[in-house]
Amino acid sequence: MTPHVVVGVDFSGAKMAGANTWLARLDVTSDRPRLVQLDCLESLAGVPEREAALKHLVELIRESQSAVWAIDFPFGLPIEVPGCHWPEQVPWLEAFGGDAYAAGLECVRIAKSRGLPAHVRRATDVEAKTPFDCYHYRIVYQMYHGITSVLAPLRKIRRTAILPFHYPRLPGAERVVVEACPSSTLKRLALPHQNYKQPAGGPLSAVRLRTRRTILDRLQSLIELTTGFRRIMMRNPGGDALDAVIAAVGGWQAFRDADHAAIARHPRYRHEGRLYV
Repeated sequence: MTPHVVVGVDFSGAKMAGANTWLARLDVTSDRPRLVQLDCLESLAGVPEREAALKHLVELIRESQSAVWAIDFPFGLPIEVPGCHWPEQVPWLEAFGGDAYAAGLECVRIAKSRGLPAHVRRATDVEAKTPFDCYHYRIVYQMYHGITSVLAPLRKIRRTAILPFHYPRLPGAERVVVEACPSSTLKRLALPHQNYKQPAGGPLSAVRLRTRRTILDRLQSLIELTTGFRRIMMRNPGGDALDAVIAAVGGWQAFRDADHAAIARHPRYRHEGRLYV
């Protein structure tokens, strides 16, 4: 599968997920990728509410062709929690009926009952130096609603490969979905991964301005960025627009350079997920 487009998604599992989820579309048909679209999901879906907004995201993915989607949420749980592999993890999470927090608490309970630390990291989390484990309270809503509202319907769509779980589908896939993590990509690129977000809003502080300029200057050495897109990323207080672009760049580089055969054979990746950062 040779992608023509890579879409980075800074994902939110909040009630108004559409307002905080951003999509960055890269044209990767030439040697130097070009950012061609940068939108908030709410502007595309027409609503901010989670259920409707995420359904629209699924439709965007379903309708895409020759595309890699790099989405920022954990695609799976560590094998030890809940004690099953990825195909069984999806219905296990769905059984919580939308209560992401309860699912996180149950993960903690299971881990402790097995003599493990309360928060167990997947192999890929350790390798990519993610800021949190996949059911930490700060990310559990992203994980839960990402898996149950996005991956669950996508895994049933023909010619859609969710990696690393669907490597047998890859040769005939029209679209590929991989797990991103902007923080891990920034670390790999030796860029600052803190002090660029300002969720409280308002004019960016001096340190956040400097940090964003540093990140954007490095991104501009890797992809084509217009002044207009830079302006959007500088003016978005929470950093969601910038994170979507980082997810796209990291996802594209990782997918392009990965040893896919080795990933497909890995004893843990194919059962609990793998980051493409």
